[in-house]
Amino acid sequence: MKWMVVADGHGLPLGARLTSASPAEVTLIEAIPLKWPRPQRVIYDRAADSDPLRERLRQKGIELICPHRKGRRKPPTQDGRPLRRYKRRWMMERTMAWIGNFKRLLLRFERSIDIYKAFFAIACIMILIRRFGNHY
Repeated sequence: MKWMVVADGHGLPLGARLTSASPAEVTLIEAIPLKWPRPQRVIYDRAADSDPLRERLRQKGIELICPHRKGRRKPPTQDGRPLRRYKRRWMMERTMAWIGNFKRLLLRFERSIDIYKAFFAIACIMILIRRFGNHY
């Protein structure tokens, strides 16, 4: 199972998509449903280094920030200034670790994908409650 999660600048999950592990991540980045306004930037790892993906996101008004792959033959599409934001990727890694703390998601006991998606949604809701529960 592959988890594709969109988080805000504080690492709180905003949207998610669960798919099988076989499709490439580049094809799944654009398909994540969001209930919030469109993000201005998407920060991703080297797996998203695709010029067609950058162009499609640029047409939607979204800047893709990711380092280039090591064997890239084409000239670079961005200089080092936007990559400074890549240093904040640890917040997304922390979000994935928070989701990974739910044993039921790591060890998939359910056969039905609908039940697994429901537990994934509950995990995201519990993360939000833990972060904002003390503020209200």
